Amino acid sequence: MNQLAREATNWAFKLYKQETWLLLTGLLGFLLAGICGIWVLLNGGPVSPDGDISKAFSFNAALGIFILSTAIILPVSGMRPRSKSFYRCCYIPLVLFSYFAETVQNFRGVDPRFVQNGSPFDHVISTIFPAVALLLIVFYLILGAQYFRKRVIEAHPELGLGIRYAMIAVLVSFAAGLWISINAGRFTGIGGNIIWLHGLGFHALQAIPFVAWLSTRKSVNPAVKPILIHISGLAYLLGLIAIGWQTLLGYSIAEWSLLPILAGSCFLVAFTPVIWLLSQSNTSAEPVHKAQSTRSV
Repeated sequence: MNQLAREATNWAFKLYKQETWLLLTGLLGFLLAGICGIWVLLNGGPVSPDGDISKAFSFNAALGIFILSTAIILPVSGMRPRSKSFYRCCYIPLVLFSYFAETVQNFRGVDPRFVQNGSPFDHVISTIFPAVALLLIVFYLILGAQYFRKRVIEAHPELGLGIRYAMIAVLVSFAAGLWISINAGRFTGIGGNIIWLHGLGFHALQAIPFVAWLSTRKSVNPAVKPILIHISGLAYLLGLIAIGWQTLLGYSIAEWSLLPILAGSCFLVAFTPVIWLLSQSNTSAEPVHKAQSTRSV
């Protein structure tokens, strides 16, 4: 287990060295979340009239994790150096604006998305924020499309397959985010909360690629590896569908009813390959796939 942890750390370090600016941008989210968390502990979340520092805390932490996950998968996207540089130059400013709007406005007592009786500055921010969110989605769709190219799978069979599933889950999260905007809030129906679907979809970026990476570090039949990744990816997506359906009906996912139980079962199945892989012996060979082995237009 210690050897596996060292290998994971070394692998992540090598990839993060290629994406230093994205790494720093993700860490900034954690720094801002820490500041917001300390404020909430000392003063509580609400800030009159409409701000809530606890929302800024969760937003910054979630976006930080999202950017760190992106930084670790971008090197295996097959994009050329110039394309990746352009992507960073576009994406990082959008993320920085999102940090700014969510944190500063909540500290000022203003909801950054839905302004009521605010100043002209507040209305400008609330107008720009949805456009920025839409651009974040568009640019990520461009990135996600790279992993569905044949050359990426040829260079990184297991990891590329895992990231494909993760990108589909991210699409679900983006759809949930748009749902929140159209709904003017995260709550729907009697007890539905869209934020669960929104957040869990993004966590596929950590969960499914980890299964794929783990399969490359274990001495298992090569034919079994894609099967494990398919099991994990499909089960995760089915879990999201069950949560989305329950939320669409307007009910809480904490209910003891069919859809929440089905969702929980699916996520357990998605995690099962990790348990099985951890029980297998480590491979002594280094992964044959390298981060920069493929490049696409």
